[in-house]
Amino acid sequence: MCPRAGEAAVRWLVGWSSIAASFGTAGRVSGQGLGQGPGPGSGHGPGQGGYGDGGAPLRGGIADAAHPDDPGADAERTVHPVGAQLLWGDPDPLWAVGDWRPDEIRTLTADPADPFTRLAVLGCCGATDAELRRALYAARGGALRHLTQWSGSYTAVVQAGRRITVLGDLAGARPVFYTPWASGTAYATAALPLADLIEAQLDIGHLAALLACPDSPEALGDGTPYAGVRRIPPGHALILREGSREITGYEQVASLAVAAPEADAERAVEGVREALVDAVRARLTAPRHAPDAAPPYDPGPVPGMGPADRRAARGAPAPGVGADLSGGSASATLALLAAGLPGAPGTLLSPAGARLLAVTFNDLATPQGREAELERARAIAADPRLHHVVVAAAAEALPYAELDGPLTDEPGPSLVFAARERRRLAAGSADHFTGHGARQVLDAHPARMADLLLDRRRRHLLRPVAALARSASASGASGESLLVPLTVYSAARRLARTTYRAGMEAAAARLREGGVPERTTGPVDASLAALTWSRPGPAAGWLTGEALAEVSIRLTVAAGRPPLSLRPGEARARSLLARHAADHRVFEQAVEVRSQRLHAPFLDNQVVRAARALPESLRVQPGARAAILRTVLSSAGVREFPPGWGATDRTPNETATRLGLRAALGDLLDLFASPLLADAGLIEARVVRQALLDAADGRPVPLDGLAELVSMELWLRRLLARRGTCWTGTSTARRRAVPEGVPVHRPALS
Repeated sequence: MCPRAGEAAVRWLVGWSSIAASFGTAGRVSGQGLGQGPGPGSGHGPGQGGYGDGGAPLRGGIADAAHPDDPGADAERTVHPVGAQLLWGDPDPLWAVGDWRPDEIRTLTADPADPFTRLAVLGCCGATDAELRRALYAARGGALRHLTQWSGSYTAVVQAGRRITVLGDLAGARPVFYTPWASGTAYATAALPLADLIEAQLDIGHLAALLACPDSPEALGDGTPYAGVRRIPPGHALILREGSREITGYEQVASLAVAAPEADAERAVEGVREALVDAVRARLTAPRHAPDAAPPYDPGPVPGMGPADRRAARGAPAPGVGADLSGGSASATLALLAAGLPGAPGTLLSPAGARLLAVTFNDLATPQGREAELERARAIAADPRLHHVVVAAAAEALPYAELDGPLTDEPGPSLVFAARERRRLAAGSADHFTGHGARQVLDAHPARMADLLLDRRRRHLLRPVAALARSASASGASGESLLVPLTVYSAARRLARTTYRAGMEAAAARLREGGVPERTTGPVDASLAALTWSRPGPAAGWLTGEALAEVSIRLTVAAGRPPLSLRPGEARARSLLARHAADHRVFEQAVEVRSQRLHAPFLDNQVVRAARALPESLRVQPGARAAILRTVLSSAGVREFPPGWGATDRTPNETATRLGLRAALGDLLDLFASPLLADAGLIEARVVRQALLDAADGRPVPLDGLAELVSMELWLRRLLARRGTCWTGTSTARRRAVPEGVPVHRPALS
């Protein structure tokens, strides 16, 4: 995670709280007792690097967490992150690590006479200093929700005496991790630094759950790939009091006994519009940035290449603000909003009215199937406020084209597509909008049909069921389309009558019996498969029986714990959003372009809250997301839309994936010649190699499952190949995670 370790330059913050008030770290400042952080309105404090103002080594520090009872041993060496900047010091220090921009770190105190009541906000936050100070006063009394109501995407840390509060976001795109350490608790916004700190081993059970049930938080729990490092759930806060910890939710919990009254649809859509506009405005009103390093000398005009093409070839983003323009409704909404807000030009140091850079990717290797999307993107880009750039690539940008890349905090399926996406983003801007999360935030999960039945609102099922029947008829199954309404209604009714405990136990039994997910061939099959409390992921069919049995035990244990929601639709929608937010975080790290920030406003707290206020009867209707975004743009002055706006028939390009598999087949077979996943007992190498051959030959194979397997194997190899660590000042010369490698699985004797 740190630059010296050879990983991506990921930005994270880390701190800890210990019972011992004299806990020594590099945050202690000589002559200032317990030290104090920056004053009100300051950016950030300098890191002392283990030395005080007089240049003498610090005394009395705990040199290593492995020896908490020996404070005098090697006292000159104190523990602190590599390349960190200190935000505030002892007894509960906080650091920011990575290439943070100055405006992305804000700290202030409630009163100069009380330096230990203070707030740090890291990320893009639309709050003013006065709003931050009012929220700090409220948080000091225990009101935490005020810290999550500003536009933008950020992490807030509050210190009130010896009480530390760290807040995660609602979606899970900015998670918080923690681990017991040195008679207290260490926390961070990344898991790998904490794993380095305690030299954590791999949690093989968590990796098995990621492959078997990636969309089921019940199987994943609060674990991470590193044993001993935990994650707080989305919508929760970590509260530390002199080392003791508490995890509490800051969102209001609806009654489970009585259905909530139907919300007003127009007012709910207006709330989404306001939240989305504020989210875009928060990015546009922040200081504009240009790439840090000066680009190489531009040789001048090149036949067939404009300035933007030459800059993208060098891998440097353009200064200012840009956006994706794929032809979908989500990216188009953000691009048009960002280009149309008054007084917020898209480029650096430009007058009002400057055009915003919009980037479209054109896959020349598989030109068939995306013509309608590209045509919509061209029609939207005709807006005079947009400067359209089309990034064209052929075989060099296929999935699996480049299997080398940075080490991310956790595994994710986006690792196999990182090179493809990085090529597109390199042509973007220093601040780049993406439409990620719109589908998970605005669309209705199929399980919400069961929620409507629980609320006795059967009439709202007519339109979605009719739309599924039409899709089945359009695919050629005209005879089966007559049975679709009855089949879907029966599945929704069965889910509505299935309790959470029974649903989890049925899912566990299915895994124990070796049940694998059936391949879905259309929207009807996908909807029917989603009408369940939990279902296996696409990679579950390649896991060993022991791995599936371990995951089934996790589900059985989770069945005895009370869930966050007893409504299946709401619970499944939250789970899907949390999984997508976690994958988006891995995506950001895998495709990172230096000096570029990716912004996903749909994952912001306020946008997620506004979307949750939408009535379910509106969500489940066909084309609901497109209608909501059309209303958002209409209120912003955009009233003409190209044909096919909001089309929901977009599916992953299976042709490109198979071409990429076929081109990289030799490397993939070598990768699984002796895979680490097989050493851990999760897969059998020969079975996966055969699946790769079948996929390259065009046989029906779950391609999403193969991507997850390849991504996890790549992540494990990158993790074990790293040489650096995130910490210095420890008694161990190189303290890092997984020091003994992947534990070799020994099968039980029959």
